[in-house]
Amino acid sequence: MNTLFTILLIGISLSMDTFSLSLCYGTLNISKTKSLILSIIVGIFHFFMPLLGLTVGNMIISKIIIDGKYIVLIILSLIGIDMILSSFKDEEKKLLTSIWGIVLFAFSVSIDSFSTGLGLNLITNNILGAVIIFSLTSAIFTYLGVKLGTKLNEKFGKISNIVGGSALILIGICFIF
Repeated sequence: MNTLFTILLIGISLSMDTFSLSLCYGTLNISKTKSLILSIIVGIFHFFMPLLGLTVGNMIISKIIIDGKYIVLIILSLIGIDMILSSFKDEEKKLLTSIWGIVLFAFSVSIDSFSTGLGLNLITNNILGAVIIFSLTSAIFTYLGVKLGTKLNEKFGKISNIVGGSALILIGICFIF
């Protein structure tokens, strides 16, 4: 039972950045279908990234030329800039709401799951159970974040896009430190 509680806390912790960034996504007032797709894709990434981290292990980390936090900075900054620029346009097609934007978002919020996977076998022997918990919590937190962000957008309008995009850039910068 103690291990299950620990895994659940890790899953919630991994989902916190997903939730906060999903708030920004919700300010774009995306459709219910895209909210659901985003949540599912984030959940899938949170399922496979720890498994990938577990598989790849520590030997590949020593060979990575660029630190993962810089990748997160670049991705979140690009998404944030796109959000800010799109708030000044009336066109509906946005990088962020395209399938590639969704996949980039899911990847960026799942990088911490990869590193968690590196030591996952030290925490539990039930790897499948752990990654299912990570997947479900991240999908739920993503959906809740998008819904709350949508409510904020309804109340504050385009200014919420600017604030949301700026927040993504700032969070990306914070990843470096």
